[in-house]
Amino acid sequence: MTNFDPATFAAHWRAAWNAHDLDAVLLHFHDDVTFTSPIAASLLPETGGIMHGKAALRAYWEEGLRRIPDLHFTIEAVFAGVNTLVIQYINQKGVSVSEVLVFDAGLVREGHGTYPTDINNPAGASG
Repeated sequence: MTNFDPATFAAHWRAAWNAHDLDAVLLHFHDDVTFTSPIAASLLPETGGIMHGKAALRAYWEEGLRRIPDLHFTIEAVFAGVNTLVIQYINQKGVSVSEVLVFDAGLVREGHGTYPTDINNPAGASG
């Protein structure tokens, strides 16, 4: 990620999402990107939460924006690693979410939407 400024990328990412401008968001993704999200699994069950390619990612995000017209993100923190960026943000519901982005040749090759779990009551545990 030579000459890559994580804060600038995150600011552009936030602005594009808050404008609901999918073309601007998708500019940063490889055509053959893979993106995973548990929300995708609920919105588009046939995907199993895994989108392969920009067209599939666009379809997921279009459906998300259709169902969540008040979608809005506020960035909490940005973490940079080797060819990896994590954007931690608060969504319109007040939930803290992290998006993990893996870069290849300056574009996102792989992304993962991650959501909080209740570590005090893991899935399947009784209360």
